[in-house]
Amino acid sequence: MYEDFLYRDVPALGRRQFRLGLATHFGVEGVDLEWALEQGIDYVFWTPKARQVTKSLKAALKRDRESLTLACGPTTGYFGGGIRRSCERLLKQLDTDYIDIFQIFWLGRTSAWTPSTIDALVSLRESGMVRAIGVSIHDRQRAGKLALDSPLDMLMIRYNAAHPGAEVDIFPNLARRKPAIIAYTATRWRGLLNRPKGWEGPVMTASDCYRFCLSNPHVDIVLTGPKNRQQLQENLDNLRKRGPLSEEEYLWIKEFGQVVHRRSSRFTFRF
Repeated sequence: MYEDFLYRDVPALGRRQFRLGLATHFGVEGVDLEWALEQGIDYVFWTPKARQVTKSLKAALKRDRESLTLACGPTTGYFGGGIRRSCERLLKQLDTDYIDIFQIFWLGRTSAWTPSTIDALVSLRESGMVRAIGVSIHDRQRAGKLALDSPLDMLMIRYNAAHPGAEVDIFPNLARRKPAIIAYTATRWRGLLNRPKGWEGPVMTASDCYRFCLSNPHVDIVLTGPKNRQQLQENLDNLRKRGPLSEEEYLWIKEFGQVVHRRSSRFTFRF
């Protein structure tokens, strides 16, 4: 097992984390969540849509609250008052005293960065209702500015072999404040798992996608969104067995990612 690769002290979160986090809203059941926690996964990204795991999540929070990092937030966040009320509802729904990371989603699309929303987030952190505040965001240039100067403890960003632009727009700005970086869409919504037309080299597996993200020293945690226990177990097993990318793997994955990006029109975001 590659201990230094699989675990990291994350100052912004105040604890040591297993670097594969679990997104719960793609199909895993409560028993799968319980199994994942037994395997050492300790970062759980939950939304109210993941009703099938809520009972098990609440039980885990009751059993050993400090062993689990809970990340969640409102589906929309345009006004400070609404953000605070959403936090109060989530605390009640999960029957917990605090949320580890309270984040607003898709900043610029389903949430806003205004004096009102900023004040609400900071106030929640100061009150102890949440321990850290964050956002998920696709706008890399804006994320880079937030990394330089904002009260945020965490940025949840798109980063994968087909969309590595964070290496230019975000990662160089992390040294000043060191917010936690959570990577998602590691498989590019499974687009990196398919062979592009004309490509004759190897094709990435899901574990290759997670290893690519975690091999970058600026990424603290990458989220996996398995549909079932089998996918989750494969992701965990391969991550533990194979560790960081070799130089040879890195080179072919970078080339593969560029080919996937050029030959797909599914996304229109800037590279």
